[in-house]
Amino acid sequence: MRFVIQRVTSADVSIDNKTVGSIGHGLLILFGACDTDTEEMLPKFADKIVKLRIFSDAEGKTNLSINDVGGELLIVSQFTLYADCRKGNRPSFVHAGSPDAANLLYEKFVSLCRERVPKVETGVFGADMKVRLENDGPFTVVIDSAEF
Repeated sequence: MRFVIQRVTSADVSIDNKTVGSIGHGLLILFGACDTDTEEMLPKFADKIVKLRIFSDAEGKTNLSINDVGGELLIVSQFTLYADCRKGNRPSFVHAGSPDAANLLYEKFVSLCRERVPKVETGVFGADMKVRLENDGPFTVVIDSAEF
């Protein structure tokens, strides 16, 4: 799995000009699954992301987690996180998880996050979405199961 985690002051996702998910201060999480990911891996990543201390405390140090600041999550599926651009100019997605398997992992991840954070919004798996955000910092981190 790959997670691109962006600290935001606000973010929303829309489909056909209709907002389907929207948050204020919190994290926008882009979620991608590969062909070797399993459901058993998900709790570890949900815990890690929720406990990441990437919000500033009163002294300006990144010491606070999403729950410490009362933040919200917007989780958007994005299979293109597994684009392989090593050969040619057209990305290959052969390592991205199959849509059915990736959707199951995405839904389970969202469910685990909802157990940990009061407000979790989502996009729609497989849809053509427009994502808007105001990156706070900017502050962006990537977590990859291959390196974790």
